[in-house]
Amino acid sequence: MTLPRPVAPPEADPAPAHGLSGADTVAAVGSEVLRIEAQGLAALAASLEAGSGAAAFQEAVARLAVATGRVVVSGIGKSGLVGRKIAATFASTGTPSLFVHPAEASHGDLGMIVAGDIVLVLSNSGEAAELADLVAHTRRFGLTFLAITARPTSTLARAADVVLCLPPTREACPMGLAPTTSTTLQMALGDALAVALLTRRGFTASDFRAFHPGGRLGAQLTRIETLMHTGDAVPLGAPDMKMDAALIEMTAKRFGCLAVVDARRRLLGVLTDGDLRRAMGPDLLTRDVGSVMNRAPRRIGPETLAAAALREMNDPARPVTCLFVTAPDATVLGIVHVHDLLRAGIA
Repeated sequence: MTLPRPVAPPEADPAPAHGLSGADTVAAVGSEVLRIEAQGLAALAASLEAGSGAAAFQEAVARLAVATGRVVVSGIGKSGLVGRKIAATFASTGTPSLFVHPAEASHGDLGMIVAGDIVLVLSNSGEAAELADLVAHTRRFGLTFLAITARPTSTLARAADVVLCLPPTREACPMGLAPTTSTTLQMALGDALAVALLTRRGFTASDFRAFHPGGRLGAQLTRIETLMHTGDAVPLGAPDMKMDAALIEMTAKRFGCLAVVDARRRLLGVLTDGDLRRAMGPDLLTRDVGSVMNRAPRRIGPETLAAAALREMNDPARPVTCLFVTAPDATVLGIVHVHDLLRAGIA
C-alpha cells in the first residue's frame, strides 16, 4: 500500500497592511477601541434622554416593576453571554431572574417560563433563527416580551411588546465584524434597566446585603449590631467617677476609652487616652471624669453599615479607633473597635 505523500502546510498569509508594529501602536489600537465604544455609550445615553428611546425605556421599567413572576433573559452567541450577566444583575438587585438558552428552550426548557414571567431577549440583528420558538412561546401565552436590538424593523422588534433600540454605531474591530461596541451597549442597557428598577423600588444597601452575604462586599454591608461588644464588655462610668477608678475601668476593658453615662445609661461624653494626655497634671487622678471627658462624642447606631463605621473612624479630621453604639435616645448599647472591622474583613 502506498501512503499518500505529505502535503506541505499552506504558506502563512502576509501580515495585514495595518499590522501592529511596536508598543505605541498597540496602545493606540486599544485606545481607539475604547473611544469607539465610549462614543457608542454616549449615543445610547442620548437616546434615553428624550423621544421614543426614553418612552420605550420608561415603559420597559414600568412593566418590569409590576411583573409578578421572574425576568427571563435570553439570547444567542455573544448576546447570550451578555444576557447571562444581565440576568445575574437583576437577581442580585432584588428582581428574580434567570437565563434560558434559546436552543435549550426549543428542547424542553420553555417549561421554565410560566405565567407572570416577563421575557427579555437580546439580538443585535434581531434575526437570530434560534430565538423563534421562544418568541412564539411568549406570544402563545401572552407573556410580556421586551427586545434589545439594533434593528427596529427586525423580526424580533416587530414581535416585541417593547423595543429598546441600540443606536447606530460601528463595531470596534478593524473589520467591523466582531461584536464589541454592540455587546458593550447591550450590557450597559441591561445595567440601566436594573438600576432604574431598583431605584423605583427603593432598594437599599441593606437589601443589597441580603443577596451578597459573602466576601468583602458582604462584610462591608454587615450591620454594626452584629459586630459590637455589649453588656459587661462595654467600659462605662458616671460623670462623678474619680479618674483613678476610670483608669482601672479603661484598662480592664482594654478599649482605651470610657463611655460616660447618666443613671439611665445615656451617653453624656467619652473619655479617651488622648483626653488623659491632654489633662495630665498632678491632680489628674483625683478629678471627676466629667471634668475631663469630651462632651461632644461621636456615636453610631446599631443599624449602621460596617463600611460606614470604618469611614467614620478614618475621618481625617478626627480619626478614632472605637465608636460607641447608641439607641436614638443616646442609650449606650455597645462599642465597636476598628480591629472588629478588620477581623470581619471590611478593610
